[in-house]
Amino acid sequence: MTLTRVALTIVATALTLSAAQAQQSPMPDDIAWKLIEIGRAIDPPKTAAIYAPLQAREPYAGVTVQRDVRYSPAERNLLDLFTPDSAGAPRPILIFVHGGAFIGGDRRRTPDSPFYDNIMLWAVKNGYIGVNITYRLAPKYMWPAGVEDIASAVQWVTAHAAENGGDPARIYLMGHSAGAVHVASYVAHSEFHKVAGGGLAGAILVSGIYDLTATPLGDQEMAYFGTDPSRFKERSSLSGLQASTLPLLIASAELDLPRFVEQYALLKQAACKRPTGCARSVMLPQHSHMSEVYSINTDDDRLTREIVEFVQGGK
Repeated sequence: MTLTRVALTIVATALTLSAAQAQQSPMPDDIAWKLIEIGRAIDPPKTAAIYAPLQAREPYAGVTVQRDVRYSPAERNLLDLFTPDSAGAPRPILIFVHGGAFIGGDRRRTPDSPFYDNIMLWAVKNGYIGVNITYRLAPKYMWPAGVEDIASAVQWVTAHAAENGGDPARIYLMGHSAGAVHVASYVAHSEFHKVAGGGLAGAILVSGIYDLTATPLGDQEMAYFGTDPSRFKERSSLSGLQASTLPLLIASAELDLPRFVEQYALLKQAACKRPTGCARSVMLPQHSHMSEVYSINTDDDRLTREIVEFVQGGK
């Protein structure tokens, strides 16, 4: 049944958006209402319909795009590289790892989709080199295939940073949903690193799962992590993230599924026990699981503003 306007008002009022956040929010009212109508659901098509008209389409002015660059031998070990047309001082590098519930997803949702090129365009516009990767998928490739692919991608980016205008000492790894799980696993499990010290200046985790024992795993997660609960703790990233000194930015969305909000809270609490102190964290008001990344490179800069400040401050 379609929610009535009265019911929508009740839902909106129940959201924990503070007055200060509301004043700072650049989200137009019509978009906010559409996201409320979608609700706490992962709905890429409906969310894409909201944000696609706001995103740029190819060809992209001032940006050089190299597609389908192979970073390792597997069929899906490919990346897209976004660099500015004009040369300059070496730039920080942002590597993005897409989601897809471990069994799907790609660097571009469809060949004509603006997602996730939007994140790469934002990166170049804001002074970074953008790298967008794909990785092997379950059920054919189970744990630790994802983290192994991340390690290979970081190794490739490190080796080729200078020739593409990037600074190998300032590589930032960003993952969303299942991608955030793979990024967290890379940070937490140093045994998979192919670059000394992991090769990162920081990691950005957007709506991931960090403790596999906290809530029951779904079929898609077990397709990757397996069905043996005795292995879930060692394959989790929470304790490794707590022990790591790497700067972290943790994000989730107010309209995210409850388990992602719970995992955000778990990691936020654990990160405050790190030797370096609490990690930078942000709960994005009004946003959902998909809108938090589909909105990147629009006027809504609540997540990207945090990323800029994170990179500038190193924490």
